[in-house]
Amino acid sequence: MEIAEQGSRVKVHYTGKLTDGTVFDSSVSSDEECESHPLEFTIGEGMVIPGFEAAVVGMSPGDEKTVTIPVGQAYGPRMDEMVAVVNRSEIPAEIDPEVGQQLEVSQQDGQLFSVLVTEVTPDTVTLDANHPLAGRDLVFELRLVEIDG
Repeated sequence: MEIAEQGSRVKVHYTGKLTDGTVFDSSVSSDEECESHPLEFTIGEGMVIPGFEAAVVGMSPGDEKTVTIPVGQAYGPRMDEMVAVVNRSEIPAEIDPEVGQQLEVSQQDGQLFSVLVTEVTPDTVTLDANHPLAGRDLVFELRLVEIDG
C-alpha cells in the first residue's frame, strides 16, 4: 500500500478547528450544491504549516485521523511587536477603519502584507499583523484522498 512521504504530492480533505471546537477552515463543503475540493500539496515544500505536513506523513489513501498541532508547529506565537498603534492621519482618507477590517499595508520595500484593525479611537488605529491563528493550538481532522507519487 502506498504511504505518503517526503516529496509525495498528496490530496487531503481536512477540517481545522480551534481547541474549543470552533471550525476555522475546511476543504469539505457543507453545502450539498457545492463540490468539495481537497487540499493538494507536495510534502516537504513548506506550502502548509509544519505540523499539518508531519501529520500526513505515513498515511495511506483512505486513512483518517485527528491531530492537535501545537503553536510551534502551526502559525507560531503571537508577537506584541507585530501590533502597531498609528495616528488616524496615517490612514488614507478614503478608508474609514473599523474593528475587524483587514487592510493591506505596504512596507518600505513595496511588499504588501495584511493587517487586522483591532481598535479604533478618535486619534489612533491599532493594526495587528499577526496571523489570525498565531498563538493557538489547532486541531485537524484529516483524510488522505490520494497520493500522486
